[in-house]
Amino acid sequence: MSETQSMPSTSGYVPDAADLAGVQAWFERYDGLAAAQDYEGMADQALFPLNEVTDDGKGQAKAEQFDRAGFVAQMAEVMGGGGDVTMETSRTPHFLSASLVFVITDGTMTYGGHTQPIRYGDLLLKVAGEWHFQTMVQGGWG
Repeated sequence: MSETQSMPSTSGYVPDAADLAGVQAWFERYDGLAAAQDYEGMADQALFPLNEVTDDGKGQAKAEQFDRAGFVAQMAEVMGGGGDVTMETSRTPHFLSASLVFVITDGTMTYGGHTQPIRYGDLLLKVAGEWHFQTMVQGGWG
């Protein structure tokens, strides 16, 4: 006799105040690490291998995986330089379940006196009661 597996019923998950506060606290911690250019600390917040999804602005998308060393090197290259980094953001979490949330971030980043708009998404997974980011999505890096 074979068992039939049915689709999980995850539609309609409604996060409670603790779910929302946990995700908000994760981003506050991560933003602080990014502002301090603490790339190792940022890596501590991830679940590797880390997926990065982007496009080249011309309709060609790509996805890559990074290990911890690759992520740290990439962050040092992109954010390095010793200048102050400030971010003003608004985040909209979309909970798929109690342990999966995709968060859209809109805002601005100021680095080296230059301010630019930003929009990106992160997939966070709750593992052993702790949130970790596993997938980063942002257009234009390809």
